[in-house]
Amino acid sequence: MATMSESAGPSREPEWAVGSVPASLISRNPAAWLALFGPGAIMASLTIGSGELIFSSRGGAIFGYRLLWFFSLVLILKWALVFATARHMILSGAHPLQRWMDLPGPRGWLPIVFLMLGLVCFPIWVSFHAGTVGTLLAALTGTQGMANGGGHFVWGGGVLVAVLGLALTGGYSRLERIQIGIVIVMLISVVASLFLLNPDWWELLRGLLVPQAIVYPDWIAGDPRFANRPVWVEAMTYVGVVGGSGYDYLAYTSYLRDKRWGLAGSPILGRQELGALGGERVRTLGLWVRAPLIDCTLSFAAVLLFSAVFVACGAVILEPQHRVPAGTTLLTLQAEFVTGNFPWLRWVYFLGAFLAMLGTLYGTVEVAPTVVRELRGLWSGDRSLENDQKMRRLTVAWVGGGAFLVLVGSLTYCLLNEAGGTPPGLVAILTPANLFTGVLACGLICLTSPWSDRRFLPGALRMHWALSGLNLVAGVGFLALGLKAYWDHSGWVSYSLLLGTVFVGWVAAWILGQWKR
Repeated sequence: MATMSESAGPSREPEWAVGSVPASLISRNPAAWLALFGPGAIMASLTIGSGELIFSSRGGAIFGYRLLWFFSLVLILKWALVFATARHMILSGAHPLQRWMDLPGPRGWLPIVFLMLGLVCFPIWVSFHAGTVGTLLAALTGTQGMANGGGHFVWGGGVLVAVLGLALTGGYSRLERIQIGIVIVMLISVVASLFLLNPDWWELLRGLLVPQAIVYPDWIAGDPRFANRPVWVEAMTYVGVVGGSGYDYLAYTSYLRDKRWGLAGSPILGRQELGALGGERVRTLGLWVRAPLIDCTLSFAAVLLFSAVFVACGAVILEPQHRVPAGTTLLTLQAEFVTGNFPWLRWVYFLGAFLAMLGTLYGTVEVAPTVVRELRGLWSGDRSLENDQKMRRLTVAWVGGGAFLVLVGSLTYCLLNEAGGTPPGLVAILTPANLFTGVLACGLICLTSPWSDRRFLPGALRMHWALSGLNLVAGVGFLALGLKAYWDHSGWVSYSLLLGTVFVGWVAAWILGQWKR
């Protein structure tokens, strides 16, 4: 099926200027590239709080340095995903969700599936981040035992309300400024922490470069929290969290509209129109491709540094003590990374951890309306940068309200269960949603990127075979790992829910197509 832009006939002039390329794109000075760091900072900040501070520390406490090569591989594959989708956006003006409208089958079935799963997964993610901030504040105030052990849910609900107020009055510019500041402060902090910690540098380098088996250590067999948690599910949780999720990357590509890099933010150009561009315009677009290349490379380099530091901290401090961040200690155990030699740094750590998690929570809330903006444009045809305030308020209300209900439900469980039982932990609540958003969704995006290039771009603008091959390998790998983890998590129940969602999305797209005809 031809797209609207492809069937429009003769080539039209795209809304961009040949001479508009910033000096930082053609500079050979790496310091000048920092001026391009914007959307990548948002993407990095989305994972600092949960991916690195929590799960990298947790992974280091359980598996030690041998986990680092796995993190490195995951980040390389996710970098390929992000750069490929961003590159396509800059060269054609089309978002991945727009390209999915032309997949075989009823028009728009995959975007509808992502919408349905996002409606469930986003509130879970937001409740996890809010609850995690709550554990930090409960530890600081000594109120962990409040509400029959549910004090962190009370704090988390309060923080969530404040962040929702910020999100309802914010936008891309404020989000970028806040997240750049958080990333810079955290980068300085983690580099200083690494040298103060003085880890086994040889083991750290070996763990980073040499693949090693990921198996539970013997001492963890006595921990009831891991008795029914297969190592594969634990490892896939890291895959889904470290570096960000599929929805984060869809939002990243959308942020390029706000930056107006290349053709991002311009009307979508079809294959014939792009093929008719002159040599000078093609060269200019090639320069614009450097913008996301630099931006997302800086982002993933920062995330790798964060991961290495917190894995090392977990391996040096927590692993010998056989202590694992979980439950109400997701953020509090990490204070020992700095308090061993410098007790006065405890408050500095708590402040940094609070800012990191707050940035992650705020960024996650902002991702939802950004993705919904793209989904809305698929059927309405409105891809303007003007915010649909009504839709934005509805999306934030859904995400925040759903998260608040999860926190209230957990708190109610604590209050009503006087026998000492506890509600499912924050990690247990997150795991099923994370396996889709962070693993399976990434696989689907990777597999469709080479298809989009071949279908919609002329040969001169298609991605290099190495990038295309890396996306295909990543796509197959993420799907295989995700399906394996889902099976280990809950067998046919997981598969039934996934297949049922795809079936409903397929039928909904077919009905919508019949109605529009």
